[in-house]
Amino acid sequence: MLLWSGTFIAMKLVLSVFHPMFMIFVRMLASLLIMAPLLHGWAKRTPYAKGDWRIILLMVCSEPCLYFMFEAYALKYTTASQAGLITALLPLLVGVGAFIFLRERLPLRAWLGFFMAVTGVVALTLYGENSEDAPNAMLGNSLELCAMLSACVYTLCVRRLRGYPSFFITALQAGAGTLFFGVMLLILRVPLPEALPPAAPVIALGFLSMSTIVAYGFYNFGIARLSAGQAAAWINLIPALTLAMGVLFLGEGLSPPQIVAVAPIMLGVFISQKRA
Repeated sequence: MLLWSGTFIAMKLVLSVFHPMFMIFVRMLASLLIMAPLLHGWAKRTPYAKGDWRIILLMVCSEPCLYFMFEAYALKYTTASQAGLITALLPLLVGVGAFIFLRERLPLRAWLGFFMAVTGVVALTLYGENSEDAPNAMLGNSLELCAMLSACVYTLCVRRLRGYPSFFITALQAGAGTLFFGVMLLILRVPLPEALPPAAPVIALGFLSMSTIVAYGFYNFGIARLSAGQAAAWINLIPALTLAMGVLFLGEGLSPPQIVAVAPIMLGVFISQKRA
């Protein structure tokens, strides 16, 4: 969650110079090249079951393809902090999806934790202020919501593929993302940078590539050992972490009520994870 929160800040820096599609393509390609030497060994140890290709296809279409496309364009129109707030809806979406499709039942304390966390997010949103970095916050936040719906489908798919090595799934995502966004670059005829960009966006792009491997590897590892709802509950940390990083690195201000609203988010995550 710490790494994923950092990607919101990094993407705002990268998008100040690079086209969204170029940014995601480089991120996917770099991740794939790093993992390529190990892909064959992971594939040999993968217990493939007949029909799993359908779940795998749905997984990679949901994330990285749709998820990153929605999120990259969302951050063109809204702030990193506001986009981070929308992620708190993911646990609720996953909880409902797991109940419907995976027949998982969450204890009452988990739903109580979710309610507290979402209450904190609503307070953060209500006390948020307009920013020059959010030229169309409504559109940006709507696109981020679409990204969360894609992430929900992805989480449920990974839960069904729990027998697969975590980093093998991550490598599949990187491969699918490289192919998808490479084609999108050609279709949209995205121009390449004509001059050497500033150091900060380039470093941020490198961070995005690293986080793709490490964060997704850790998350896939966690999903395989927790219920889908429990794993997604930790997403509630992203709004608070993103807001803090937005203040530190982008100068996005926090009002006193917003600072207070961080408390129920943290407490909600604790309650939802606490064992009986």
